[in-house]
Amino acid sequence: MRPVILNPLFTPLTTLSGVGARLGALYHKLLAPVERDALVLDLLFHLPATMVDRRLRSTLADAEPDVLTTFKLRVLSHRPAPQGRRNMPHKVICEDETGDIELVFFKSAAARIESSLPVGEIRYVSGSFTLYDGHRQMVHPDRIMDEEAFARAPLIEPVYPQTYGLTSRMIARTVQAALSRLPDLPEWNDPALMARAKYPSFSDCLRQMHNPQRPEDITGITAARMRLAYDELLASQLALLLVRAQMKKAAGIARTASGALEARLLAALPYQLTQDQQTAVKEIKTDLETPERMLRLLQGDVGAGKTVVAMMAMAHVIEAGFQAALMTPTEILARQHFETLKPLADSIGITVQLLTGRDKGASRKALLADLAAGRIDVLVGTHALFQDDVVFARLGLAIIDEQHRFGVHQRLALSRKGEAVDVLVMTATPIPRTLVLTYFGDMDVSVLRQKPPGRQKIDTRAISLDRLAEVTEAVARALASDRQVYWICPLVSENDELDLTAVEERFADLATRFGAQVGLLHGQLKPALKDEAMQQFASGQTRLLVATSVIEVGVDVPNASVMVIEHAERFGLSQLHQLRGRIGRGSAQSTCLLLHKRGGGETAKARIDIMRQSEDGFLIAEEDLKLRGEGDVLGTRQSGMPGFKFALPEKHGELLATARDDAKLILIKDPALETPRGQALRHLLYLFERDAAIKLLRAG
Repeated sequence: MRPVILNPLFTPLTTLSGVGARLGALYHKLLAPVERDALVLDLLFHLPATMVDRRLRSTLADAEPDVLTTFKLRVLSHRPAPQGRRNMPHKVICEDETGDIELVFFKSAAARIESSLPVGEIRYVSGSFTLYDGHRQMVHPDRIMDEEAFARAPLIEPVYPQTYGLTSRMIARTVQAALSRLPDLPEWNDPALMARAKYPSFSDCLRQMHNPQRPEDITGITAARMRLAYDELLASQLALLLVRAQMKKAAGIARTASGALEARLLAALPYQLTQDQQTAVKEIKTDLETPERMLRLLQGDVGAGKTVVAMMAMAHVIEAGFQAALMTPTEILARQHFETLKPLADSIGITVQLLTGRDKGASRKALLADLAAGRIDVLVGTHALFQDDVVFARLGLAIIDEQHRFGVHQRLALSRKGEAVDVLVMTATPIPRTLVLTYFGDMDVSVLRQKPPGRQKIDTRAISLDRLAEVTEAVARALASDRQVYWICPLVSENDELDLTAVEERFADLATRFGAQVGLLHGQLKPALKDEAMQQFASGQTRLLVATSVIEVGVDVPNASVMVIEHAERFGLSQLHQLRGRIGRGSAQSTCLLLHKRGGGETAKARIDIMRQSEDGFLIAEEDLKLRGEGDVLGTRQSGMPGFKFALPEKHGELLATARDDAKLILIKDPALETPRGQALRHLLYLFERDAAIKLLRAG
């Protein structure tokens, strides 16, 4: 049961004064909780991104661009958007004694703008301006006030991340109502740590973050911010170690085998295993042969050969008399694995079958009967594998591909399909060490860095979008020489504000030039159409695939040797590396063209430079972590895993190490969290949605 003291925080936001159904829907969109209403706690964890500091006042001539400043301005004139041109901005010309400035408003009602900025009146305007063709422009000022409102306004005002229809001021008012529900909670941190770090209480930290008194309170490394980050990391580490303790507590099965089946598999391979693969196979075999349950992460760089290592593990458990399951996040990837494994499995007498959500009727029934009778050695599939009617005769090994796309509960669900099932988790996303600890801290880790012999080095070039016509000609030459080409775009449909070429528009352009050779693949297509598009490309029926990043993981087309990534500056480094890894799989020299906007930002330039210089996925992942942060590197923004609200593993590495040591010590001294500190820590786990770990405690 959730501690009663937390109940006010777990009530819907619509229970707060002034938040009705309409605002509730907007808050739900902003805070994006999955499959539940937005709660009071969600808003308290939604911290200001920056602040308006009205202590800084300036004339237009003395102010610096891109710095939040307050100006005293006279309104000169309005230039509304032309009739019927909603995408054009409404502009307001203002001045002070030193110069003039344009205030720019997109998609805003003209009447509202004219009423807040009447011609001839003085207004105090807070915001930051940029120079556009030598003229000052401020897009959507943070605050517009008359003399009276300015006299009453606080000097420091938090600015919150927003969504259309919710302003920062509306959010700030609701936050104050939410803070009134915040109870004083029992302290869960070690007293020595609290004294040494001078941490305020958890509730005081939240109050301070939402009521900043100086810029550092939001952007700096304050005790309040560090405390919240530490609490979140402690909750994460404690939950991971509780999962591991639960896995280890259940007695494992020593799965011993003579190695004859593995030897036949090795003999059937057309190449030698790399040293890294041999080491990983040895580590996995050692785990399987001990009477403790295996929980191991196998992370490999693009093309480092994880599937073969997984196949060796399967051969071991099958010879020991058990079955294996391989679960993937998408049907395309499941089919890919099935088609890779089947010829090898057939050659050594292993039975492999595929199960996806699309399998229905008599064929599904027959497959499930064979599985339950033990006539299937390996079952490959999507999340369909952990449905209730999927019953294994003797499941011994569960392999989960791209784990970060699944939640921990799904991993546990598959492992419960048999007795003391060993679990191997695989990812083709090289993960920086801090993130391995953060997300996979309950696992042992094997790493594949080396590429199998024969993998081609990919020629990576950065090209300005101005040269699009030349790139299209290069693609024409590649197609004429019987090569296949990926063309990647960042969006599905045209977005005026971002001005990016949509995948559908680019498909139409290229189909006009190259006809039926061109295929289309994006995330908004129905699963059957996605599979068909990928299948047509893999078989060579289409030769140029225009796609979004939906193709980044797992799909293998050896004849594809050219990749064009349009607006490469919009992709993260790890994602660019994953995409590039789709080529260079055959014998032909491969080329990756990174098309970028001329004069992009420093981060975008750094990304593209790193891509040109290196193919080392682990180095690239570390750089990506510095540039973008953990949620984007792992793709957790789109997955079922909780992302971090306060902790930034790329910045809080030292806190992570302390939290991990503390969590280990807690579970040695108080494994059931029954002491007063243990009871307080249960509050922490609930607050950070790690309460699944408490259910494990109750389950014994």
